[in-house]
Amino acid sequence: MPDLSAFPITKLWPARHPDRLQLYSLPTPNGVKVSIMLEEIGLPYEPHAIDIGKDETWTPEFLSLNPNGKIPAIIDPDGPGGRPIGLFESGAILLYLAEKTGKLLPADAALRYEAIQWVFFQMAAIGPMFGQVGYFHKFAGREIADKRPLERYVSESKRLLGVLETRLDGRRWIMGDGYTIADISLLGWVRNLVGFYGAHDLVGFDALARVPDWLDRGLSRPAVQRGLEIPKRP
Repeated sequence: MPDLSAFPITKLWPARHPDRLQLYSLPTPNGVKVSIMLEEIGLPYEPHAIDIGKDETWTPEFLSLNPNGKIPAIIDPDGPGGRPIGLFESGAILLYLAEKTGKLLPADAALRYEAIQWVFFQMAAIGPMFGQVGYFHKFAGREIADKRPLERYVSESKRLLGVLETRLDGRRWIMGDGYTIADISLLGWVRNLVGFYGAHDLVGFDALARVPDWLDRGLSRPAVQRGLEIPKRP
C-alpha cells in the first residue's frame, strides 16, 4: 500500500484509498477540468472536496501541496518511477494524466504541441478573461458603478470566443475529429460564462455558429456530465 504520509495535506483530508490518485478540488471551471479528465480516462481516483467558501485552500496543509492556494491539485501514488508525485495547476495536471495514460493527446509530436498550445490558450486567456466577466457581472464587481472594467472584459471575451469560432471552422473538436485535453480545458469555462455567470447575451453567444455546437457536443459526453459534479460540494 502506498505511503502518502509525506504529504501534509493527507492529514487534513485523509486518503481512504491511498492506492488511488487523490484529487483535491471543487466543481469550478478549473476544478472540473481534472475530474472530467479522470472520468474520461477511467483512472481510479479519490476526490476530496475543498471548501473554498471556508478558505480551505489557504490552510497550511493545502498550501503544502499547492503553494498558489487554488484548486485543483493531485497526488498520484504511482508517479514517475513508481514514486508518489504531487501536482498543482490544472493544465499541468491534464498534460501529466494524458502522458501517463497515453490518452486524449495526439501521438504525433507536431499535433501534440498544437494541442498543448490550446491548453495554454485557456490558461493564459480564456480562464482569466471569463473569470473577470463573472466577477464584474455576477459577483461583487457588479456593485461597482464604473462599468468600464466589465465592458473591457466583455469585449475581450467576445474576441476570444471569436478565436474559438475560427478554430472550429471545419473541425468537430479543437484538434479536428479527435477530442483531447484542449477541449477538456475549455469546456467548463465556456459553460460557466454563458450559464452560471449569466453572460450569454453580453457576449453575443447566439451570434456564434460553431462554438455553441461544440459546447453541446462536449456537455453531452457522459464523462463530462459526471465530472461536472465531482467532488460533491460540501
